[in-house]
Amino acid sequence: MDTASKTNERRPLLTFSRKLFLSVISLFLVFAACFIAYQYQREKEYKIQLLDLQLQTYNEQLNQELAETPESEHTELLRKHTIHHAGGTLRITLLDLQGNVLFDSQRSERSRWSNHLQRPEVQKALLTGKGYDVRRTSESTGTPYFYSATAYNSYIIRSALPYDINLINTLSADPHYIWFTLIVSLLLILIFYKLTAKLGTAISRLREFAQRADKNEPIDMNIQTAFPHNELGEISQHIIQIYKRLRETKEALYIEREKLITHLQTSREGLGVFNKEKKEILVNNLFTQYGNLISDSNLQTTEEIFSVCEFQKLTDFINKAQQRPMYNEEKRMSVHITKNGRIFIVECIIFQDFSFEISINDITQEEEQIQLKRQLTQNIAHELKTPVSSIQGYLETIVSNENLPHGKLQTFIERCYAQSNRLSRLLRDISVLTRMDEAANMIDMERVDISLLVANIINEVALELEEKQITVVNSLRSKIQLRGNYSLLYSIFRNLTDNAIAYAGTHIHIHISCFREDERFYYFSFADTGVGVAPEHLNRLFERFYRVDKGRSRKLGGTGLGLAIVKNAVLIHGGTISAKNNQGGGLEFVFTLAKDRGM
Repeated sequence: MDTASKTNERRPLLTFSRKLFLSVISLFLVFAACFIAYQYQREKEYKIQLLDLQLQTYNEQLNQELAETPESEHTELLRKHTIHHAGGTLRITLLDLQGNVLFDSQRSERSRWSNHLQRPEVQKALLTGKGYDVRRTSESTGTPYFYSATAYNSYIIRSALPYDINLINTLSADPHYIWFTLIVSLLLILIFYKLTAKLGTAISRLREFAQRADKNEPIDMNIQTAFPHNELGEISQHIIQIYKRLRETKEALYIEREKLITHLQTSREGLGVFNKEKKEILVNNLFTQYGNLISDSNLQTTEEIFSVCEFQKLTDFINKAQQRPMYNEEKRMSVHITKNGRIFIVECIIFQDFSFEISINDITQEEEQIQLKRQLTQNIAHELKTPVSSIQGYLETIVSNENLPHGKLQTFIERCYAQSNRLSRLLRDISVLTRMDEAANMIDMERVDISLLVANIINEVALELEEKQITVVNSLRSKIQLRGNYSLLYSIFRNLTDNAIAYAGTHIHIHISCFREDERFYYFSFADTGVGVAPEHLNRLFERFYRVDKGRSRKLGGTGLGLAIVKNAVLIHGGTISAKNNQGGGLEFVFTLAKDRGM
């Protein structure tokens, strides 16, 4: 795993919910701090204004008393006010409009006071009629005061209270609202923490789901309990349900895709699927193999098949379909290609998105079968024609000659009877071959004793063997049993025996043996010491109607189907058969039979 993948899998230092909680709480705390500071300042200003209002009220009362008192008694009046108000702590100063001190309760000698015109409270009083100054240290006494001044027509009255601990407490803001604000803030923080915790749980589970989905891991979480019961939880549940349905659909499509690929790879035809750009989507091995057989040179890529001249018609058809949509035209085309001794049928089907499929079928064997069946039909007709013509000729002679001698009439009748027997055997053999070709899987199987079967055949042909002075050496041990069809197994050994009697000659030996066996097969040998067969005929002995000596074979009454029946019967019993000449002379058939064919 590379560094980028490891980084993506690392858990973040702060989750989204924590970041959201901290960011919102930070903003909320800043707002709460600003609110507390603002409220604190506002309440402090309110108390300052309230204290200023009280001193202004006092100044107004003092002004009224001064107005009612003769000027000579003003000083005495001011001293009395100083003594009787605010416990003697109230400082009263009387100024003229030029800022000169006329009276101050802290001093009795005027010459020692400086001009107060530049004092802030005096400046404000002269401008607006009223003014105050908070906590300014007096230049005369060195004590901090709270000053409140009021300007009248001919003088300014200034009252002041020492800025001591009592006044500080009086002017300070009430802390109860701060505690209230803090408690409410803590409750809101707790509530928001729980909300963000639920949100974080949903996001964490959703992130876990996304990581598993990205790694294509199974999703085993219970969506009913994994997410909180809110809108985000419902959305997350729907997302997971959609994903699970998509995953199930994907798995079903994957299974179908595997089935399709398996079908394509095991198909007996070459199949290739291409997109509209002629790029390979899916191609099986037979398609590549057939493409190389058709092409004059080996194809490096599958797409090169469209440059093969034999595929030019299909290529033009595909290009035409892509250039002009075919609504009412056929979207399928097939061509026959003959190349290198093979016959192929190539078919192209174009789909709606202009992708297309090309199938290549090797029909060489089918064509050969058709040709063989045509030849077989001709051979059957020819073989049937000979005995029928002979019978017809003899009967025509008999019918047209009323005075035919009895001896010749008897000869003609015997010849007709021989030809009718030959015709009967020919029809029987054709019927057997047809039954083996068309219904090989429907043949009944049973336990057959080969040793007993061969012994019975030897007894049946004993007169013919004696007539030609043929000696049979049966080396089969007793109880050679296998599961098969009795009639077909009988036809194997009977046709081999009849073939040896008919064509091997006289004064010969026939040797029948089982020279080997294993878990699956018995290995048989049927050999004679007769005239044998020329080597060029050995590979064609099992062809239908093939004869080494056609004239002699027909004269001896053979149908030309005996060894073909033998071969098909051996194949039905899971074996193989071959013929060879013995070194000492004669012909040998070596064949195998499965022990449990059909079980």
